[in-house]
Amino acid sequence: MEDWLKDIIASDTLGLLKTKPKSAAPTADDHLLSKFKQINDFFDKHGREPQENRGNPIELMRSKCLESIRANEQHCRALEQHDIHGFLPRFEEVAESEVVDDNIFNLKHVQKSPEMPDVIARRKKCSDFHLYESIFDQAQHDLDNKVKVSIQFSGEQNITTGMMFIFRGLLTYVASSEAKKQIKGKTNARLRLIFSNGTESNMLLRSFARELYRNDLGRRVVDANDQSSLIHYTVTEDDQESGYIYILKSLSDEPEIRDISHLYKIGYSTTPVKQRIANAKNEPTYLMAPVQIVSEYDCYNVKANKFEGLLHTFFGNACLEVKVADHKGQVHTPREWFIAPLDCIKQATQMIITGDIVNYRYDAIRQEIVER
Repeated sequence: MEDWLKDIIASDTLGLLKTKPKSAAPTADDHLLSKFKQINDFFDKHGREPQENRGNPIELMRSKCLESIRANEQHCRALEQHDIHGFLPRFEEVAESEVVDDNIFNLKHVQKSPEMPDVIARRKKCSDFHLYESIFDQAQHDLDNKVKVSIQFSGEQNITTGMMFIFRGLLTYVASSEAKKQIKGKTNARLRLIFSNGTESNMLLRSFARELYRNDLGRRVVDANDQSSLIHYTVTEDDQESGYIYILKSLSDEPEIRDISHLYKIGYSTTPVKQRIANAKNEPTYLMAPVQIVSEYDCYNVKANKFEGLLHTFFGNACLEVKVADHKGQVHTPREWFIAPLDCIKQATQMIITGDIVNYRYDAIRQEIVER
């Protein structure tokens, strides 16, 4: 058997049996360095730093990124050795006693930010898991027998002591909730979360809520016969249709548009979306190019234009600044295109419905929804 295997390997002249090692997923450190290298590349190509050029979305993004890095002392220190063009300010070193970790966001000689959380939520082994095993066994039994059901997560108000969720594929029990005053004067709560795999975490309530919104498998476990817990989407004759909210992707061949990742149009229409976009290639609001429908929502009992306005405000700092000329040569500035991952737009939509949107903001540099 051994000789046979050796013969097979020896005859593999095309290298078909060689496997490519998996590359590690990029970390937040990698993303920061990658963005800064793009700024360096821009300088190498154009001989100047990127400016706030509203007519060039790529240059505008590079400029905004550089502005954000310059405003963050920690990032400036982290990127000092890569600052080959002298973009970043220099800072005096602090005492060695203030040294923290030595990864790119926690460098030596960096003071702790006053807005860093005093406790970082990490999973660890639950030492008293035996006290909760029966709770998980009963919950799983009830789910298997349809006594309990899992429903879509529907807001922070449902995260209370004794509640059960499905979080990243694990049953998750809220064992306790301790109120805590945050630095910016807002009240949050420190949770003790017990997971069905025998681990626990001490996440903040809003951090947990954000993850439940973000995770497609984030669900709440409720009694099947508890009608007050269930969300019904059945439309009745009493409901008033008010229009459609839609998310579109541009099919433009223009490099300035085509090369932008996570570029979407958020809009509303009082007519069916397919009908509204039929002439997209001739309309400046659609960047004079065909578009693809990514998502659409029927709106009832709420003004679709008001809903659209809330989404535009939430993603306002990620609005694409671009000028488009129509067939007559007239220049227009579309205001409904945003640079944001699709899952963030969907999260924000759900957060507006539940009212939780007031506790969060969109970080255009990190391209994610964060707590206020």
